[in-house]
Amino acid sequence: MQQPMDHLPYCHEYVSCYLCGADDTEDFLRVGDHYTGKPGLFRFVTCKQCGLVYQNPRLTLEEVKEFYDDNYVSHRKTSENLGPLTPLVRHAMGAQDRAKVRLAQHYAQLGPTSRVLDVGCAVGSFLLSLHDRCGCAVHGVDFKDLSHFPGFDRLHFHPGLFYEQDFQGLTFDLITMWHFLEHCYDPLRSLKTAGSLLRQGGRLLLEVPRLDSLTGKLFGSHWPGLQAPQHTMLLTERSLRALVDRAGLTLLDYRCHGSFPIYFYFFTGCAFSLLRGKGLDLRSMVGPYFLGQLATYPLMKVLAKANVAMQLAVCETRG
Repeated sequence: MQQPMDHLPYCHEYVSCYLCGADDTEDFLRVGDHYTGKPGLFRFVTCKQCGLVYQNPRLTLEEVKEFYDDNYVSHRKTSENLGPLTPLVRHAMGAQDRAKVRLAQHYAQLGPTSRVLDVGCAVGSFLLSLHDRCGCAVHGVDFKDLSHFPGFDRLHFHPGLFYEQDFQGLTFDLITMWHFLEHCYDPLRSLKTAGSLLRQGGRLLLEVPRLDSLTGKLFGSHWPGLQAPQHTMLLTERSLRALVDRAGLTLLDYRCHGSFPIYFYFFTGCAFSLLRGKGLDLRSMVGPYFLGQLATYPLMKVLAKANVAMQLAVCETRG
């Protein structure tokens, strides 16, 4: 049996509720790192005051960096050689970036004079796709320096924590946070920072996993959206709306679907349920992943806009 995090050699810290600041909680669940199989059980609690589910205690920033290594799914190279399935992998990764670009263009008028900031930009592939499509100036922030990846010479990269950056007076027509907020160590501060950086009429796009979704209920402690210890909180529709409101932002649109492929949550949820904490070898899963995707394609089309795994919020600065 795995030990609780409190008894493992990880540096950790206790935190108050990210939404309301209260310290009155009850246990929600303890879960291991299903993606890598590293030791430890990480504790999520529910705030009794506002209902936010968050990880407490959490790893320190220095400790959690070790969980964002080169095998982390968002940090993998699109040029990685995976044998005869390499073209399929590249197409799948490119398809998600194209979906993000479509959403960005739907909510913002973007062209050569526009400026876009992606918070949690990882290897920068979305920004590069957007730049190629619209010609806009693109900026990225990530607390892990990945500027050695190809293409970073075509974007403005700001390494470090988002709310500690000095943008030297720059403002943005569009700020995106694709699966960033659930990783953030100070989400309200990040949202307020984003609001202060938006030009008049600018938009903020937030995409996060949705705890009160079909896959969240179906897979329980094996739900891929838990992703401990990287995810600091687990957001329902209610808690996401509350965070946006408390940060002084106006919610313009809300969708229970976004750019992320919902099939990934079904596949990894089934894999985690079978592997039971042994870790997921992504290379060995490539073949089964695409075979399963082909077999379930009609069902995924039907579920594409249902409350299955994701949620997307579109915001602007209030007033």
